[in-house]
Amino acid sequence: MKDSNKKIGRRKFLKAAGAVGAATLVASCSEGGDAGADCIGAPAVLRKKRSLKMVTTWPKNFPGIGTGAERVARRITELTDGGLDIRVYGAGELVPALGAFDAVSQGKADIYHGAEYYWQGKSRAFNFFAAVPFGMTAGEMKAWIYHDGGQELWDELSAAFNIKPFMAGNSGTQMGGWFRSELKGLADLQGLRMRIPGLGGEVMARMGAVPVTKAGGELFLALSQGNIDATEWIGPWNDLAFGFHTIAKYYYYPGFHEPGTTLSMGMNLDLWEDLSNQERAAVESAAAAENDYTLAEFNAQNARALTTLIEEHGVKLTRFPDEILDAMARLSVEVLAETAASDALTGRVYESFAASMARTSRWGEIGERAFTEIREKAMTIAAMASRVDHGG
Repeated sequence: MKDSNKKIGRRKFLKAAGAVGAATLVASCSEGGDAGADCIGAPAVLRKKRSLKMVTTWPKNFPGIGTGAERVARRITELTDGGLDIRVYGAGELVPALGAFDAVSQGKADIYHGAEYYWQGKSRAFNFFAAVPFGMTAGEMKAWIYHDGGQELWDELSAAFNIKPFMAGNSGTQMGGWFRSELKGLADLQGLRMRIPGLGGEVMARMGAVPVTKAGGELFLALSQGNIDATEWIGPWNDLAFGFHTIAKYYYYPGFHEPGTTLSMGMNLDLWEDLSNQERAAVESAAAAENDYTLAEFNAQNARALTTLIEEHGVKLTRFPDEILDAMARLSVEVLAETAASDALTGRVYESFAASMARTSRWGEIGERAFTEIREKAMTIAAMASRVDHGG
């Protein structure tokens, strides 16, 4: 009987000790303390769970960018086993499209998904972390941000607004835009109202156009009603989805203003600093994965959509006239130099950006671009040989 009582007492003691340990763990998780590592590995009932709001600058579930926001949010939720449960709000659902940055900065939302040039009113340096005229391609941007000091400068810039930034997508090289009338030279740009954001808009203004900033969801109506004469958006895939080809038949390239546009995810800095190491790793991994996935998706879908636009809708794919391209290049140098001189931090960002681009672009000339040139010749020779073999 005494042995039985001892066993019952021991079980009560162990049960009580376990309860105390669990309570301690819950308290530590709830307070964001040193037990953060244990919070991830602990049973779900003991972990601190957060319901987070992501606001985007894109229409809800819009191909590539809206769906990319949903995908990165889902990846974070899955990697944290529901510890960070993110609900995505499209542009205008919770805050206006261009109000996403302020909402996260002020803690009214937790995360945004957008493009950094939308925030150039806060600092002109933000442009360099999305796209600048005649700037970096997608691959060059990754080299700068991940390996050449770009992320550190981006962190410094965004921290002043209580935000932690990440690359979380890339739409690749964009198109020059849709125009209701043909462009034969600079004279055709005088007074032309064009939706074009960021520093590209400043370049167009110096060429005589009138740049207009509008969120993506507003563009079709503005173009159809004649409130704007031209618009750039992204590329064939998204442009086809918006139906611009039903209004404007002149589709110009190249997109001088956005050679490899980075899509970004910004998290409230107070929230970021309260996450455990494992949660931070999950957020970083999800953003990096989405950055690569989105670029691959855009490259595949743009190729298909361009064929559809030309062969099924009669769109006139046209290269900008040399006179316009020459002016774009010359004026872009002026705009970037003036931007760099706007303040000390922007100057440092520009210097880092330019130095990295000089290095990576030189390698690109020797590596990938040299290869694609000889590949094109090889494909031409192969096509000619095939025609001969088949009696063509």
